[in-house]
Amino acid sequence: MIKENLAQVSRTIADGVRLIAVSKTKPVEDLQEAYDAGMRLFGENKALEMRDKHEVLPKDIEWHFIGHLQTNKIKYIAGYVSLIHSIDSLNLLQAVNKEAAKHGRVIDCLLQFHIASEETKFGLDMNEAEALLSSAEYAELKNVRIVGVMGMATNTDDRDLIRREFRTLKGYHTQLAEKYFAGCAEFKEISMGMSGDYEIAMQEGSTLVRVGSAIFGARNYNIPVND
Repeated sequence: MIKENLAQVSRTIADGVRLIAVSKTKPVEDLQEAYDAGMRLFGENKALEMRDKHEVLPKDIEWHFIGHLQTNKIKYIAGYVSLIHSIDSLNLLQAVNKEAAKHGRVIDCLLQFHIASEETKFGLDMNEAEALLSSAEYAELKNVRIVGVMGMATNTDDRDLIRREFRTLKGYHTQLAEKYFAGCAEFKEISMGMSGDYEIAMQEGSTLVRVGSAIFGARNYNIPVND
């Protein structure tokens, strides 16, 4: 059903929005099926799982890292990752910069904001983001490029709350664009929206939606993952 699910989801994606197939915990065979159906953007949240899949799947896949990234795992993805969605500290950004330099790359990154009412989610607040972008340490980084923002809404049936949270993230993007990225066409990405709320996210300005279960079905959290 992956091909059919992907076709159904793709029909709902608005112009100017890119769909990321969130393939975490899914076997390589499922990713290959989605690839054969035309999918090229895949999102993973475990560095070693991404590495293992990257090694055996076609090399024209655009890999997006969407989970909480540990600094000691960056080395497993730095050579090929297209976009890291989850930068939530200067220390992490510095670590990505260091590994990117080893590969002679500039890695695109998003600043992750905490927009949900749930405390368990990671992310910066606006003051922390501004402190990062204003710092001398950030100015020295030559192998990373901030191209936008990411956030996860509260896991709730309250659609109005979800919409407000996405609107908040869009507002953060606008503020940062005006203050720190004026004239920078690359600072254009707003990564928000998942299987249950991506249509609201698109209405509120998302440019990247991260859809997993609507494409691949429910996740299997019992598979062994070396991460």
